[in-house]
Amino acid sequence: MEQTPLTLVWAQNTGQLEDCFSVRQEVFVEEQGFIREFDDTDKTAYHLLGTADGAPVATARLFQQNGQWTVGRICVRKPFRGKGLGRVLLTEVEHKARELGASYLYLDAQVRAEGFYKKLGYCSTGEKHLDEGCPHVGMRKALV
Repeated sequence: MEQTPLTLVWAQNTGQLEDCFSVRQEVFVEEQGFIREFDDTDKTAYHLLGTADGAPVATARLFQQNGQWTVGRICVRKPFRGKGLGRVLLTEVEHKARELGASYLYLDAQVRAEGFYKKLGYCSTGEKHLDEGCPHVGMRKALV
C-alpha cells in the first residue's frame, strides 16, 4: 500500500474548519447522499484536518456526549483512499481522546466500514441500525 504523507492539525481557525466541512460535504453529501451532515455538535466538537501537499483530504471530529467520547464524520476524499490515511487520522483522534481523559472511544460506523474499524481494535456494541437509510453499527475501543 502506497503511503501518502498526511499533515494533521486540530482546526483552530475558520479556514481550517471550512476545509474540514468541505471534505465532509464532498464525501458524505455529494458522494454518499447524506442530507443531515452538519449539526449543532459541530459547534463544540474538536475537528481534525488532514492535508496532503496543502490540500484538505481527510477529516474527523471528536466530541463528548452523555459522558462518553465519540469520534465521527471520519472521511477521506476518494482519490486518497486506500493509502492508510484513515488509520493515521483515527490514531491521532485516539491520542487526543486519551489526552482529554477518555477511557473508551465510541463511534457509529457505516456497516461497510465495520471491518476497517475492527482491524484497528474497535468492537461492535449493538444492533445494526439505519442512519438516513444507510446501515450503521455502534462500536467502541478501550483506550487504556
